[in-house]
Amino acid sequence: MPAVPERSDAPVHRISVVVPVYRGAATLDGVVKEVLQYAEPFRTADGHRAVVGEVLLVFDHGPDGSADVIRALAAGDRRVRAIWLSRNFGQHAATLAGMASSGGDWIVTMDEDGQHDPAAIPDLLDVAMRRGAVLVYADPQNLPPHGVLRNAASRGAKRLTDLMTGGRQSRLFQSYRFVLGEIGRSVAAYAGSGVYLDVALGWVAGDVATCPVTYRSETRPSGYRLRTLLSHFWRLVLTSGTRGLRFVSLVGVSFLVLGIALTGYILVARLTGDVSTPAGWASTVITVLLTSGIVLFSLGIVAEYVGVAVNMAMGRPAYLIVGDPASGPLGRRPEQ
Repeated sequence: MPAVPERSDAPVHRISVVVPVYRGAATLDGVVKEVLQYAEPFRTADGHRAVVGEVLLVFDHGPDGSADVIRALAAGDRRVRAIWLSRNFGQHAATLAGMASSGGDWIVTMDEDGQHDPAAIPDLLDVAMRRGAVLVYADPQNLPPHGVLRNAASRGAKRLTDLMTGGRQSRLFQSYRFVLGEIGRSVAAYAGSGVYLDVALGWVAGDVATCPVTYRSETRPSGYRLRTLLSHFWRLVLTSGTRGLRFVSLVGVSFLVLGIALTGYILVARLTGDVSTPAGWASTVITVLLTSGIVLFSLGIVAEYVGVAVNMAMGRPAYLIVGDPASGPLGRRPEQ
């Protein structure tokens, strides 16, 4: 790490690192030691001065001895803060709790298992400043160390989500994130229970960038099982928007149009003497098609109202007030 001059008028970017902890007894000590290497002011490749001001360890009530490790780390360094949840809420909720408790200009979220290299933090800052982005995702240049099947399933699930919801950002989602502090804390304040964190960030983060990184091998088996991964995928779909509800309206309109068209065809056929169909068939088909179309169209209208309620329940804000970018971290010029 290059030395920083003792005297400098360049503002320092203060970074909060949030680590949700579930099964980190064996890995957490090493991860924190690596992060704390950046707890003294450093300069990035682009000349930005920065420092990791705090490391927030959010205990999510895992089955191992993570709590004792967190206590020891917090007692050994004042820059390490322990955040205690009342019970297990899951990784996204624990991350939100850490973000809400942070105080830095920027927030880094990373996993406890060691696959996220803290050495990428300066690069994440440079990309954010270079692109003027309030949210930067790590872009792994190698396959995550989860196995071929899980990696393929993850990519496929994200592409499927984008297809179903009309979005284009799901494929960028990573748990290694670099987000503007005021954005992260605001998201943590309004996001409802069960909301997929990256979807909530996407609601207000207009500028999203990616930074090439290399993921390291996990030093312990992943804590995610098939049921947990499927739950994450389903939550991602449900919180990505109300396009699924609007599909009901589209189907209803399609059935209604088809019913009207077939009604006209059948009536013309009957009036012109076509008696090839059994008695009562025409009226039955007309009734079924028109009734189905009207019912589905009505359900679609109800679904639109449900969609409004869903957005309110998820905490999607109508707006978000932030500070002047030119006065905050995005307005800070690198040291020459």
